[in-house]
Amino acid sequence: MDLNWWTLEDVWRKLLSEHVGELADDAKEAIEKCYGFLQETIANADEGAIYGVNTGFGDLAHTRVDNDSLQTLQRNILVSHACGVGEDVPQLIVRAMLLLKIKSLSKGHSGVQLVTVERLLTHLNEGVLPVVPSQGSLGASGDLAPLSHLVLPLIGEGELVVDGAVVPASTVLKAKGWDPIELGAKEGLALINGTQLMLGYGIMAVQRMDKIAAWADALCAWSLEAWNGRPEPFDASIHEVRNHKGAQESAANIRHWIKDSTWQELPREQVQDPYSFRCSPQVHGASRHALGIAREVFENEVNAVTDNPLIFPESGRILSGGNFHGQPLALQLDQLALAAHEWGSISERRTFKLLSGKHGLPPFLVSNPGLNSGYMIPQYTAASLVSQNKQLCMPASSDTIDSSNGQEDHVSMGANAALKLWRVLDNVEQVLAVECLVAAQACDLKEGDGLAPRLAKLQDSLRKEVPFVAEDCFMQPLMLGARDWMFGGTASPSPEN
Repeated sequence: MDLNWWTLEDVWRKLLSEHVGELADDAKEAIEKCYGFLQETIANADEGAIYGVNTGFGDLAHTRVDNDSLQTLQRNILVSHACGVGEDVPQLIVRAMLLLKIKSLSKGHSGVQLVTVERLLTHLNEGVLPVVPSQGSLGASGDLAPLSHLVLPLIGEGELVVDGAVVPASTVLKAKGWDPIELGAKEGLALINGTQLMLGYGIMAVQRMDKIAAWADALCAWSLEAWNGRPEPFDASIHEVRNHKGAQESAANIRHWIKDSTWQELPREQVQDPYSFRCSPQVHGASRHALGIAREVFENEVNAVTDNPLIFPESGRILSGGNFHGQPLALQLDQLALAAHEWGSISERRTFKLLSGKHGLPPFLVSNPGLNSGYMIPQYTAASLVSQNKQLCMPASSDTIDSSNGQEDHVSMGANAALKLWRVLDNVEQVLAVECLVAAQACDLKEGDGLAPRLAKLQDSLRKEVPFVAEDCFMQPLMLGARDWMFGGTASPSPEN
């Protein structure tokens, strides 16, 4: 845990580790230097009001708080702002929130005690994670409500997850012999100002979308083989003259997946394929481009300080600003939802085509159609999920609402953007799983063994988990099984293997 620049890969690697490590000396020095400067400033009787240090919060910023009440002020902000509701944040995201909060506080501009940061790190290293409700943040002034729940256990309030059970924090602290932290001036505010909920969801969404991107290309190739589709749309020359790197990468992946396919040598009746095949590199590539931009924004935020006010010991200044405002993240989270949706949308269209009874395939990919419905209704499910994603792709960042009596009069709604992105990804993964089942079923129904070798390996692997459907059966387990086979592990499919 140092002051070096972290990439998203660094964050993911730390989150996978049971023990993320201790604070480095440079981080400890930065924290202590900033905390010492703040204490000296407060002790100076000539200093005036400092927002959140010796004043109230939000619209109460003009209300002065005497020095004897500064600790109570910081405790009060934690308990009064812990107003989250809704489903709990997944524990992996809570872990990310803790890691990112520690990283931000360690930069030495927040004025917190070293013992406070070290306690947060202890929670992370020992896997004793807070219960954090997902709803309640406006995405400006940071993720106030969720972050309040994240740090409540520091003062013996809130709840913690221990060995899968939810336990009052006071009980856990007593059992472990941990004294509640006595918060100093500004600490409560520093702990709950920040973008760590939005960012935690965002960086974990990028990891999921990297895998979705890889599977989307593989599935397009798989369905192309089943459809007896034409390879020309994936030729490098087409994509060189437009020069969109995302499309070039997607087309190259699909070329690799279908390499050495015997089926690709067969004559075709069609001059062109539908857009869902022919334009896949352009659609997939645009989503890849959006993902690349979001990676840059999120990586920058990982290494940022996002609370308020900020303390600059070197120049002797304490400045109030708006680094907690989630707009940079909110726009990217909204864009990622749309990018992910497009992978799912075009996937569902390929599924629809494969069920149409064309190109030598039986309707709904089952023998004796009529008696059997085959894959008719899995396509319904995919269509329903795609439709819901269209509704979820309404940009959360286009909304704002007054809060704190008008003091906070423009908010990002970035937390809402993050939550709906997570739902979009759930839907997209299942939509892709349906295409996977349909493409594999169609390939099994084709004559001969002409499937491209790399895709044949995928087909063989899938069939160890999900069987061919000879006649109607209970379909839901197959759909969930395919999704787990695709997204349950950490590795992404690669045409290079």
